[in-house]
Amino acid sequence: MTKAILALAVKDLRVLSRVRAAMFFTFGWPVVVAVLFGYVFSGGAQGTPQSALRLLVIDEDQTDASRAFIERAHRFDELDFEPSTREAAEAAVRQGTRPAFVVVKAGFGEAARTTFPGPPRPIELGIDPARKAEAAMIQGLLTKAAVGDMLERAGMAAWSPLSIAETPVARERRGPVNAFAITFPQGIMWGIIGCVMTFAVGLVSERVHGTFVRLQMAPVTRTAIMAGKALACFGAIAVVELVLLTLGVLVFGIRPQSYALLAAAGAAAAVAFVGFMMLIAGMGRTEQGTSGAGWAMLMPMTLFGGGMMPQFVMPSWMLTVGHLSPVKWTILGFEGAIWRGFSAGEMLLPCAVLVAFGAACFAGGVRALRD
Repeated sequence: MTKAILALAVKDLRVLSRVRAAMFFTFGWPVVVAVLFGYVFSGGAQGTPQSALRLLVIDEDQTDASRAFIERAHRFDELDFEPSTREAAEAAVRQGTRPAFVVVKAGFGEAARTTFPGPPRPIELGIDPARKAEAAMIQGLLTKAAVGDMLERAGMAAWSPLSIAETPVARERRGPVNAFAITFPQGIMWGIIGCVMTFAVGLVSERVHGTFVRLQMAPVTRTAIMAGKALACFGAIAVVELVLLTLGVLVFGIRPQSYALLAAAGAAAAVAFVGFMMLIAGMGRTEQGTSGAGWAMLMPMTLFGGGMMPQFVMPSWMLTVGHLSPVKWTILGFEGAIWRGFSAGEMLLPCAVLVAFGAACFAGGVRALRD
């Protein structure tokens, strides 16, 4: 029986490898999801510095003091000044190509020549109303540049109101090392979903076209046929998990905290969704009906389980509903091994939930396939 089960599993995996669309949604699409959302939540590649705000500057004063002020502000890493005219600057901010423009008003140099502290130096900041956070930062940096210039002119460049002693404190790392540690479990989940739908529709297709009946007439038991289908789906899910995790570790800097617990989470997820695949296949009578019913069940599971958005951005009511979704427990298991630092006892709950879910679905699916 073991040889028959292995032969059936290898046959189904070969069929999967020949269907390009199935291969893409099983292996390609999960990578797209993981990488795309990883960049969205990290603001770019890990370790890449944030670019400076590109501001347009109009010097209406045209004095040595105004030019010195612009040069001092330009030294800040957070700001990048580009000379412009007022009309061009207003158009750029209005069109959203620049976050703001700075006008050094006439009279700036005159105010700068007065004794410290003297009257304020006139500056105009034209800001996109949607960029209020950047406006506050720009105002702070411009003020810092002006104060530094005033202290330098007063011969107090080295003066500081504080005497600060730095004490290095080693940072304790908690949580994910980068955004990809959060999004790759989501990507793996989409790969698992691809396997589930491919094998469920494939099994129904065999029933519709008579292949399943011919298998039953072969010298193999019905149990061996079901076991072969389950083993093939389990193997495909395991390969998806391994490929995506390897990519995450080697390319995107993911550092799992426990490979043993990661393997346990992956095995439990495979058991859960092999069972769910059997349930979907047992419920369907046509390929179209199976596909529709499968996605109708999987999409809410994925939405509330954290497959479409990280759970930390969900409202509390969605988190509560998500407890009913195996997707939530799958992602929690992967996160527990990758960055949450789960112990073996803590990993037991998500794994037990997934195995119980898979066993119940598998039993229901096998029973439906007998009808």
